[in-house]
Amino acid sequence: MSIISQDVIKEFENMMESIDEPLKITFENLHQGYPTEALIRFLKARDANVPRAHKMLVDCLSWRIQNEIDNILSKPIVPADFYRGVRDSQLLGMSGYTKEGRPVFAVGVGLSTYDNASIHYYVQSHIQINEYRDRILLPAATKKFDRHISTCVKVLDMTGLKISQLSQLKLLTVISSIDDLNYPEKSDAYYIVNAPYIFSACWKVVRPLLQERTRKKVQVLSGCGKDELLKIMDYDSLPHFVRREGGGSSSSRGSKNSNGTDDNCFSLDHEFHQELYNYINKQAEDVEPPRVTKHRSFHVDFPEPNPDDCKIAQSIESELQKFSQGNGIADPTLNQDHKQKK
Repeated sequence: MSIISQDVIKEFENMMESIDEPLKITFENLHQGYPTEALIRFLKARDANVPRAHKMLVDCLSWRIQNEIDNILSKPIVPADFYRGVRDSQLLGMSGYTKEGRPVFAVGVGLSTYDNASIHYYVQSHIQINEYRDRILLPAATKKFDRHISTCVKVLDMTGLKISQLSQLKLLTVISSIDDLNYPEKSDAYYIVNAPYIFSACWKVVRPLLQERTRKKVQVLSGCGKDELLKIMDYDSLPHFVRREGGGSSSSRGSKNSNGTDDNCFSLDHEFHQELYNYINKQAEDVEPPRVTKHRSFHVDFPEPNPDDCKIAQSIESELQKFSQGNGIADPTLNQDHKQKK
């Protein structure tokens, strides 16, 4: 991993002084009062190569301006019932904070279907959660813990992962490219839980393709990962599928917390999503008086896919096709039967 020295940071800062005023304005929304830390994130993403990091950041700022990302938190997905359908099929939410104050985001990889809306709504929702994290949650955590907090951790639930999800790779590649190019180095760690056999087979081919800095962040935990995750967060911050020990993330409705809200952090009824949705609707009212609105997505230009992401997607596709064709990879249930007979 390249060392990012003060000289490298200073060179980057000097280059950023010459960018146009509109880019400087949106950069303020991006860095939230910590410009040096933002520059370091882009430097890490480009192995401390200043010209490449500068191009990456300028491209990101241009993307923000062209797609009005600074205003995306005033663009609700309406009506609420339609948005509930998005939430029920794009399993993503925040369950709490680590002991160090980093937000804990949970992702239901295996059971997300992405089949209740067009790709544009899922991309819009994903970016809104990114922006809410960076503009609202992280500054609040910084204030609460009295130190700068600019990253989160993610817990990825693989419950229900199956071959049919091959059709979702295009959407997942788009979302991954948006994150890689415009929100680099925002996650400190990825904890993978409830991993079925099919994941293990795909992981063997994907892991070598990941960049070293990403590979070091990924930890595949045994079972639901409860014991390991409790080392970095309190019980109340565990995602519901970890606390339920094997229950997975299948239910879009969960039990109630002590405050009366749904404990399923994927659900629109969960405290996080209620606060997020209310915030977006309030921002929309401040911009424009409430009115009857048809649901219409906020279209965002999709970036050119990252070649590395494409290669990973192709590798996953190839491995899943082996499963579907029964070519060279054993069915885990057969392995279990064989072990029982022995």
